[in-house]
Amino acid sequence: MRRWKLTGLFATVVIVLTIPFYLLKITVIRPQKEKVSVQPITEFVGSKKCLDCHKKEYDKWLDSHHDLAMDVANEKTVLGDFANAVFEMHGVTSRFYQKDSRYFVLTRGPEGEMGEFEITHTFGWYPLQQYLVPFPGGRWQCLPIAWDVEEKKWYHLYPDAPPDYKDWLYWTNAGQNWNGMCAECHSTNLKKNYDPPSDTYQTTWSDIDVGCEACHGPGSRHVSWAELPDMARPQVENYELVVKTSQLGSRALVELCAPCHARRAALGDYTHAEHDLLDSLLPSLLTENLYFPDGQILEEVYVYGSFTQSKMYHRDVRCSDCHDVHSVKLLKEGNDLCLQCHRAGEYDTKRHHFHKKKGEEGEPIKSSDGKMLFEVGTGADCVQCHMPGRKYMVIDYRPDHSIRIPRPDLSTKLTTPNACNRCHVDKTDKWSDEWITKWYGPGRRPHYATVIEAGRKRLPEARKELIRLVGDPLYPVIVRATAIGLLEAYPGDDTTQAFKTALVDDEALICRTAIDRLSLGDEKALARVIGPFLYHPVKAVRMEAALRLAGSPAKQLSSDQQEIFRAALHEFERSMEYSADFASGRYNLGNLYTALNRPEEAIRNYEAAIRIDDLFYPAKVNMAMLYNERGDNDRAEVLLREVVEAFPKVYEVSYSLGLLIAEMKQYAEAAEFLDSAAKGLPKRHRIQYNLGLVLQYLKRNAEAEAALRGALERAPDNMDYLYALADHYIKRGQLEKAEHIARQMVAKHPDRPMGHQLLKSLMRHLHDE
Repeated sequence: MRRWKLTGLFATVVIVLTIPFYLLKITVIRPQKEKVSVQPITEFVGSKKCLDCHKKEYDKWLDSHHDLAMDVANEKTVLGDFANAVFEMHGVTSRFYQKDSRYFVLTRGPEGEMGEFEITHTFGWYPLQQYLVPFPGGRWQCLPIAWDVEEKKWYHLYPDAPPDYKDWLYWTNAGQNWNGMCAECHSTNLKKNYDPPSDTYQTTWSDIDVGCEACHGPGSRHVSWAELPDMARPQVENYELVVKTSQLGSRALVELCAPCHARRAALGDYTHAEHDLLDSLLPSLLTENLYFPDGQILEEVYVYGSFTQSKMYHRDVRCSDCHDVHSVKLLKEGNDLCLQCHRAGEYDTKRHHFHKKKGEEGEPIKSSDGKMLFEVGTGADCVQCHMPGRKYMVIDYRPDHSIRIPRPDLSTKLTTPNACNRCHVDKTDKWSDEWITKWYGPGRRPHYATVIEAGRKRLPEARKELIRLVGDPLYPVIVRATAIGLLEAYPGDDTTQAFKTALVDDEALICRTAIDRLSLGDEKALARVIGPFLYHPVKAVRMEAALRLAGSPAKQLSSDQQEIFRAALHEFERSMEYSADFASGRYNLGNLYTALNRPEEAIRNYEAAIRIDDLFYPAKVNMAMLYNERGDNDRAEVLLREVVEAFPKVYEVSYSLGLLIAEMKQYAEAAEFLDSAAKGLPKRHRIQYNLGLVLQYLKRNAEAEAALRGALERAPDNMDYLYALADHYIKRGQLEKAEHIARQMVAKHPDRPMGHQLLKSLMRHLHDE
């Protein structure tokens, strides 16, 4: 016991001592750094300015995917067939044609009505090309019919079920809006310039494509320096370029690419002056909707989150070790790319990959209908086993950059994909695992996939392993941050300590995630623990600290902290206004104004979120909660019913609706929603408890007893559940059963008088009988 107390004391001391030192680094060192970094204004000058001195690099870049990322639609840039080409799908006939050298499409538009739309810009080059259509308010929208460059034909990006015109993803709505969804990574010096009050854009760029300054930053000072005679050029840092791009380690170079090649939430326009990646964006974690539990790609995530999981990244392998940074092409073809580092005599051999090489006799793998899937020799390619990919936008194949060893054993347990069965479509995961065992032996290293999957399912055994994962610096940062997010479902002293330890981690993503998920019931404690992070040098961390303290917790801050809190909160507000063309941005503003007790502004932003995306149910749920707090239960009920109707398997909302209409005394229907929630969330014993109370009121006694007993079985020490079941038996006249429960109350909670009083009363009544 003494050792435990000492451990707790030391942990507290580490936190208490670390934070003030951290403040010292921030408040003293950082302002000096900022003073040094304030230089004469540098401006964007355009890629053509680079040609005279950097012709070799410029020629490589010319006609690259970066150069062709976006362009004005003309005879040189348009790949699609506009010679009165017809495309039919799901009963809609679209036609592509030209008029006076301009490009048009006749297709379904706003409200699902047919109309003629001019195409003004191309978007992308290979394997598909999309097209942009201008709309009022400065909007450009991405047409959902794209050109397949290989097959030379039109195809639909949603071939199975094109979105309804009311859907956020419909091509004239926000989900296909170029300004907010695509523009920042297809043009240089992109300024979105979205104005929330008018709901309009004035988007600008310096180069229409991904030019030199997209990576090197604004180049005017560099050009001025370079235009001086050789002997007159002063010795300057980084040739007067804003961004250092050479002699970088893996992390620095990867983070140079990450502003575009990452699934992320942008915190504002990218300025190239950010000191940390999280000053400009917030990377997505390994969430269930984006990644498989082992970290393999599920949805479109753009490389960063995958590559930072890889052993290559942690061994200082950089993007430029495989890709030419100017042409964006691979440095070498086939296995020669990998053999730059890996020994050919060991790895490019049959005793390593156990597959035929190209040119050897064998049978290709075909589909059940005889279609060629993989030619003989495919299995000998390194990337086929270690970088299996997925197709996005129907035809765009993208390899998984986590560069992993095939693990069909995990597939048998977690239904994750594996490279073996990607090719051997007629075989089972078990078959693949047996061959892996035959070739490489039975040993399998533990993988964080099992912990992530258990955490996603909220299994009790995940608790200890998630805590271990959070605290182990040998795991990738994105994995540890994901574990912090999952740990939120396991409240307790041990998890609180894990969050507090994560707060002082050197990694901003881990620190920020811990601030987001830390739960402390005491507002004073929350201010004491999180307040110092208002001074953090990284924008995303400061903003999250301000958001957590918004409202009444901020009253616990010192006068000095109050000033920095207002500055950080302003940063958060500006960042969300930047993203106010997204439902999530408006939703976050609604949450902020709710915390600040500004309900009218909160409702206005929740309503805007719903207008942007009617299926973004978190905005409806939170607005319903706000209406409930204001006593307007009728409006709250309408919103929650809409969500339950649209998302019947989001059982949390069924639970909220059941509680709300029980409060409105609609008990019979409340029981239906609570029963649905209880079945959908069987481990949430509080739902069983509430269901039992409602059923008891409805005099459905057998069902009420079953629900109350179900809650108690899942949490046998819970005093509320014990008392509720005892009360149920008393009201039914089953005093002996009530006495049995009362004795459990006394045994499990000897210090609480309720159990003693109840038992004493029951004993007296039983004695009188």
